[in-house]
Amino acid sequence: MIYQTSVSAARSLLPASLLLCLCVSAVAQTGSGSEPVRYVGGVSIDPTVHDGRLRPAIGVENRQVMRANRTHPEWADDQGWTYNHAPMLAYWNGKFYLEYLSNPVGEHIAPGQTLVTTSTDGRNWSKPVVVFPPCELPEGGTAMMHQRMGFHVASNGRLLVLAFYGHAPNPFGKGGIGRVVREAYRDGSYGPIYFIRYSRHAGWNEKNTRYPSYKESKDAGFVEACEALLSNRLVTLNWWQEDQSDDDFYALKGNYQAFCYYHRNDGKVVGLWKWSLAALSSDEGGSWTTPVRVPTLIMDGAKVWGQRTRDHRFALVYNPVDDSLRRYPLAIVSGDDGILFDNMLTVHGEVPPRRFVGQYKDFGAQYVRGIAEGNGMPPGDDMWITYSLNKEDIWVTRIPVPARYKVERPVMDRFDTMKAGRAVTDWNIYSPQWAPVAVVNFPSSVNKSLQFDDRDPFDYAKAVRTFPESPNAEVGFRVYAKQNDTGRFEVEVLDRWGNRPVRLAFGEEGHLTAISGGSVVNLADYRPNTWYSIRLTIDARAGRFSVSMDGKPVLRDAPMAEFVRSVERLSFRTGAYRTEPTRRMNPEQRSWKDLNVADEPVRTAAYYIDDVEAGSSKPSSRPPEPATKRTARTGH
Repeated sequence: MIYQTSVSAARSLLPASLLLCLCVSAVAQTGSGSEPVRYVGGVSIDPTVHDGRLRPAIGVENRQVMRANRTHPEWADDQGWTYNHAPMLAYWNGKFYLEYLSNPVGEHIAPGQTLVTTSTDGRNWSKPVVVFPPCELPEGGTAMMHQRMGFHVASNGRLLVLAFYGHAPNPFGKGGIGRVVREAYRDGSYGPIYFIRYSRHAGWNEKNTRYPSYKESKDAGFVEACEALLSNRLVTLNWWQEDQSDDDFYALKGNYQAFCYYHRNDGKVVGLWKWSLAALSSDEGGSWTTPVRVPTLIMDGAKVWGQRTRDHRFALVYNPVDDSLRRYPLAIVSGDDGILFDNMLTVHGEVPPRRFVGQYKDFGAQYVRGIAEGNGMPPGDDMWITYSLNKEDIWVTRIPVPARYKVERPVMDRFDTMKAGRAVTDWNIYSPQWAPVAVVNFPSSVNKSLQFDDRDPFDYAKAVRTFPESPNAEVGFRVYAKQNDTGRFEVEVLDRWGNRPVRLAFGEEGHLTAISGGSVVNLADYRPNTWYSIRLTIDARAGRFSVSMDGKPVLRDAPMAEFVRSVERLSFRTGAYRTEPTRRMNPEQRSWKDLNVADEPVRTAAYYIDDVEAGSSKPSSRPPEPATKRTARTGH
């Protein structure tokens, strides 16, 4: 009351023009319809590298669900189609359900179909099955598929699977045919296909389409689930972009693409779309504020995903770059109230070579979706998301919450208490199907290790462990290679921005090498099927590091590959560091060719690590080198 009286008194003394400015300013406050959300972190990406030089969200697990294969479809989804995109995720009946659409070669080129794969743990996935097959058109040819919504768990417990048929290359508005639905049963089978909504404004109805209306189903529970969904104006706003009908079915119309939403603590709904658009609803989607572009959310034509997380906070996941052709990295920001977001961290920072050429096959991890409100809650506190990589492979990621980037205690990982094939606690895992990373019972069930098993000709396995940031660090681990005549196992120590001052490699010729300044030096030979103990002593202030192998020095006081102020991450990778594709590469350039032998595995190279230790060490007595000398050595 005192504040209100003071404001009233002040207003009586102000000129009308200034009062108008104050009113506009008050309306434009963050959290209102003028600016529904804001990123306040101040950290932005370096677009020249795949991870954006962002710190990783600790413990994130990236796993490939489906690796496209044209010549051996039996190893993928039995289809052999190489455009796979727009995945959706739900959790129901103790299983993850993941839907994605697929075309033979490129985007918006018919025929199109939709597939679903399931998993009980998010790591091991069933072979995808076609749930909505290619649909022949009355005038000839086949339809394509395009959908912004894949699943809906109805109030009666039924799981509805949805998709949309339309004409290529433009399935929207008058080019649409209608939205189809079928029920997923608890035994793993699916019910008949029906239309839940026809594109009647485009001339399609019960008489001229392949599938009947849901109203013709004799399953009363299924009809009830469909009608409840049709009456939900919040959920069905997902359908607007394809439908674009001229009736009053949708509460918001315009060029709004890839809608998602979450409820704030005050009950208001935050709506998010492509191109940094956001709006608010106070009546469960019955009406909306005018969507506005949020200037602090840098994004382009890739999707954004927002949700309340299990720790009662909020998160947004998106590609924080104004580049629709090169969509990397995939990052997360989080906050307490669903309004202000901070701490931009990488959740997927890898861009392997695109194996197959196709229309609109942009580079990077993109079109992210999570589990929408009401569509299930997996066990645990983790956040789960799905996305496509280069629009040809389907991935899923587990993000521990709260998302964090810092470790306070020294690392001492033995892997013995972790379950084989399950989460690798506090490690960032990048695990393609042909290069998996997993805790295994090797050398025994009581003495476990972390395995890297790589047979992918164009990708690699990778695991990263964050330790307390320090200018001086002591790092140790044991390593075992099953072979020494093929494969490559690179070990690096990184700083907070992903710079790589310390680089070792177990190479394909049986040599352990290191980068000393700007030169490759041979440290020792290594034998297959043998455990080796490696220890690194790092002095970032002096720009030097040392290496010992089985207690014997093999490199003393060597200059780092690049100057850094501190180090905080240990990386293991079954391949060379990659810089391509770059921002200068155009994924739509006609000169691109399919990669040779992309569908054939290479000879397996397997590695194991154990007894990983990392933490700060005593500072060196060596004084720091002059800045000019450091700069000359690093080449910066």
